[in-house]
Amino acid sequence: MSPSRDGEVRDAGLQPERTRLAWRRTTLASAVVAVLALRQALRGAGRPPEVAGAAVIALVWVAFLWVAHRRIRALAAGRPPELAPRAALAVVACTMALAAFAMAMIV
Repeated sequence: MSPSRDGEVRDAGLQPERTRLAWRRTTLASAVVAVLALRQALRGAGRPPEVAGAAVIALVWVAFLWVAHRRIRALAAGRPPELAPRAALAVVACTMALAAFAMAMIV
């Protein structure tokens, strides 16, 4: 057990491990979405818009993977730090970008 900011004793229990596993599941789901999006983007004749879209999708996925990997490593500590607002914003931006590309491909 470790003391919290208020001086109370906090038992983290399995919460950091569950959070690490949730990040891994989210990363896996993001990888599947990125692969399906790449497949759909490149399914056409390989025109420049499709290739550019595939490149952006790949970059967004790599950015998400980078943030998630950093968070998974941070959660391995005994008392992991809080998720930085900048990292949270990056994850939200990556998710929204993938959703926007999905909408663009459907329409």
